Amino acid sequence: MADLQAELAGVRAELRGTVRGEVGFDVTSRALTTMDASNYRRVPLGVVAPRDADDVAATLAACRAHGVPVVARGGGTSIAGQATGTGVVLDFTRHMDGLVSLDPGSRTAVVQPGLILDRLQQAAAPHGLRFGPDPSTHSRCTLGGMIGNNSCGSHSVAWGTTADSVSALSVTTARGDSLRLGRDWAGAPEGLRPLVDGESARLRTGFPDLPRRISGYALDALLPENGADVARSFCGSEGTLGIVTEAVVRLVEAPRARALAVLGYADESAAAEAAAGLLAHGPLTVEGMAADLVRSTADLPRGAAWLFVETGGDTAAEARTRAETIVRAADVLDSLVVTDPSGQRALWRIREDASGTATRMPDGSEAWPGWEDCAVPPAQLGAYLRDFRGLLGAHGLRGTPYGHFGDGCIHVRIDFDLLTEAGIARFRGFSEELAELVTAHGGSLSGEHGDGQARAELLPRMYGAEMVTLFERAKGVWDPDDLLNPGMLVRPAPLDTNLRFSVLPREPVDVVFGYPADGGDFSAAVRRCVGVAKCRTPEAAGASVMCPSFRATGEEEHSTRGRARLLHEMLAGELVTDGWRSTEVRDALDLCLSCKGCRTDCPVGVDMATYKAEFLHHHYEGRRRPAAHYAMGWLPRWLRLVARTRAAWLVNSLASVRPLAAVAKRLGGIAAEREIPRVAGTTFTRAWQRGAREGATTPGRGRVFLWPDTFTEHLSPSVGLAAVRVLEAAGLDVLPIPPGKPVCCGLTYVSTGQLDRARAVMRGTLDAMSALLEGAPQVVVLEPSCAAALRTDLPELLPDDPRAARLSAAVLTFAEALERLAADWTPPRIDRPAVGQTHCHQHAILGDTPDRRLREAAGLTGELAGGCCGLAGNFGFEKGHYEVSATCAEEQLLPSVRQAPEDAVILADGFSCRTQLEQLAGVRGRHLAEVLAEALEGEDK
Repeated sequence: MADLQAELAGVRAELRGTVRGEVGFDVTSRALTTMDASNYRRVPLGVVAPRDADDVAATLAACRAHGVPVVARGGGTSIAGQATGTGVVLDFTRHMDGLVSLDPGSRTAVVQPGLILDRLQQAAAPHGLRFGPDPSTHSRCTLGGMIGNNSCGSHSVAWGTTADSVSALSVTTARGDSLRLGRDWAGAPEGLRPLVDGESARLRTGFPDLPRRISGYALDALLPENGADVARSFCGSEGTLGIVTEAVVRLVEAPRARALAVLGYADESAAAEAAAGLLAHGPLTVEGMAADLVRSTADLPRGAAWLFVETGGDTAAEARTRAETIVRAADVLDSLVVTDPSGQRALWRIREDASGTATRMPDGSEAWPGWEDCAVPPAQLGAYLRDFRGLLGAHGLRGTPYGHFGDGCIHVRIDFDLLTEAGIARFRGFSEELAELVTAHGGSLSGEHGDGQARAELLPRMYGAEMVTLFERAKGVWDPDDLLNPGMLVRPAPLDTNLRFSVLPREPVDVVFGYPADGGDFSAAVRRCVGVAKCRTPEAAGASVMCPSFRATGEEEHSTRGRARLLHEMLAGELVTDGWRSTEVRDALDLCLSCKGCRTDCPVGVDMATYKAEFLHHHYEGRRRPAAHYAMGWLPRWLRLVARTRAAWLVNSLASVRPLAAVAKRLGGIAAEREIPRVAGTTFTRAWQRGAREGATTPGRGRVFLWPDTFTEHLSPSVGLAAVRVLEAAGLDVLPIPPGKPVCCGLTYVSTGQLDRARAVMRGTLDAMSALLEGAPQVVVLEPSCAAALRTDLPELLPDDPRAARLSAAVLTFAEALERLAADWTPPRIDRPAVGQTHCHQHAILGDTPDRRLREAAGLTGELAGGCCGLAGNFGFEKGHYEVSATCAEEQLLPSVRQAPEDAVILADGFSCRTQLEQLAGVRGRHLAEVLAEALEGEDK
């Protein structure tokens, strides 16, 4: 052990002395890279983020001197385990992530390995160009990772694999040689050509002829009739031969217009049988999926399985004509042709999210990769799928295939039991039999994601022992010391070892939340993160929210996936050894805004806001908490005290004196940059009771109770008064929650992890409302975060109290109340553009469809921004969070307001959103109720 520690210290010291980039041998750096998106886990010694090729060479030299393996890592979305390792991980996403140049004339680009694919696509688009391959992880996968895995994507029927798009590669070998790989043996290491010349007969006959053959080394690309293309042969080598430091890639002309034909079939076999016949029409894509993977079929044509067939053209009409030709040629139950780009994007999101949604079976049970992307000749796909289904049944397993039907490549997550010995034995037996089945159909064990540890052990069944021995000899030519990603492709680790779940506790972890979607098991909740890394998307797309802190910092530690990895390691106890007391986990969760965006935007529904609250509860149990937890976590209590003593004027006066405010902020753990919001002189309830209901129309449509949330009651009573005005104008009888013990959703206690206090507050609320809840009331909640807390946190913290479920079901948002209870009411016409941001919790928990319809009915035009305002309740007020908070606001919210027309209505239903707008932009945002109430006042004049 002492020798190991000395060796570790030696390589760490040498790396820090020779590498200009970051060198991280700390617990957090290592924990973040123990896993990729596969079933496997390895704990690295450290992580290096090189700044350039010299740093790569220095890292290799130090690791070679100390006998430490090296693993290259891009976005960490590999599904076969090849982005994990026990040595030093090279992380290219921090510094070597640039687009060096783009030449529209030659249709080429020079890229660094850490460049995200979408960045290249954005740069190429103005020139009418694009990179052909486009995996579903295009918003976060890197070009280096794509080269390592020879990635493909949905457009491979038109533009092939990454290997088809690579012109030249700059590579550093394990022994420090800098090579420039290309055709005609360019850059070939010594000994490679004699090896190929001596085995040319085997290479000409030993590889299956199919478009998605990714398994093994592509040594046949070195044959003279194939151009002796060393760069092409290197693609798909999974970081085992050399480290790519730069690449010249070819671009293709992007169609000026596209159409998407969605073809409905009775089942997946029918769709698979039809796919190959459509290739003659020159489609850009032929993708397939079944109903099991679709959250809602409302936007899809009739059927139980679908083909997504994309066509291109110089005009929308030409693209549509080609799509309609394909529809006529296909034998379908139903079809849909979409030419609108936004409609196409919405449909494609259904397909792209399948890699995440497939990790849960329809009954909620877990499903895993491992046989994620086998490929067979397209004409064999229907027969293969039938045999595949039979094999699943024989082993008592379930899975839903989807993927690249036009290329015969199938993705599938299977409900393997990877937690018990019997389940793991079944996993191995099934894998061995499926390898035989794929080979019998003339297929490849991998059709896109590489072999890694998941399939490399079974390569002899596909290629035979002699070819696999040839792969080992080729590896020896490139990397004679076996320094690069050992255990992958050749001399692999067994496929049933290093499983990521083997380190997790087998007994349930004692937790506070109910975790109903995970059977009450916190470990199962953490297992939800499979690593597809949608949370690492550097730019928010459309209305999406996840993950604002990652987009603000660019650090894996502050992504949903990164936090899930640290929680996984906390439960494992091997690397993170102090459990709930872990400072590493605490620090990673510190910048989580609890926006709950991941609960909806993550394809597998990771709910990091809940995990954070759970962790903080245990972390600070029996210990002194940060001052902000008492200052802002107990905000309802303090504001009720101010109201009870009628001291709002005093609080506001003291807050207006800068020295006093500074002291208060320092004592309360509040960021110095923040202004303390003013407390209303009269609470909403008091103002309402004093006659704010005068002039209301005669109610006739029903009765609703208006929830006096803390923010409306004490900080924004105008919102409550406006809501009463509008709801009564719509003919609803609006009543206060019956007086008695104060009611509260417990939000501020939950967000600061004070869960015992939160449950006590919630129980008090239920006690106060017991009689009311017996009558199935309709409860309108104006503050989105409070409504979300009542909808989700309340029943999940008090799962055994039936009153919690009743109150949760009774909650309506302002727009929901009008839509459900006053459907025939016509709101006043405003006829102005609207800008602002959909509240995070509205997006993630409540849904905003009724709000959209209400805005449309009132003539409020335009789309609200996505993302997060960055204030997020207590988060943006806490000391140390101001910079991230402001960065989040600058992503979408503030630009949308600055660019708004002069007559635009600034909408912000959440108190946090309104406060952020006021403090950072000097703009007053308004709740939709306020806007409608003002319009009603105008009608009355």
